[in-house]
Amino acid sequence: MRKGVLEYCILSILNGKDKYASEILETLKDAKMLVVEGTIYPLLTRLKNAGLLNYRWEESTSGPPRKYYTLTETGKLFLKELDTTWDELRNATNLVTKNK
Repeated sequence: MRKGVLEYCILSILNGKDKYASEILETLKDAKMLVVEGTIYPLLTRLKNAGLLNYRWEESTSGPPRKYYTLTETGKLFLKELDTTWDELRNATNLVTKNK
């Protein structure tokens, strides 16, 4: 379940703005999601191989070139589906947990 939530969060972070891996990690850490580099890079590769992400290399003024990730059209459609699924799951969970 955590893996699916992490994928959803990454796609959401990239929705509307290209980012490189360190920016994605920073956003997740700011949200108190404990994620390490060893987790994020294989996940980004898997999302790219699934056709949900693309990347491009960009020169950096403060170090080596950076790989910026962006959502593909397929990724945008998949994110919309995940938004719907997340809303349904949240609503169902709220209903169940309110009846304790």
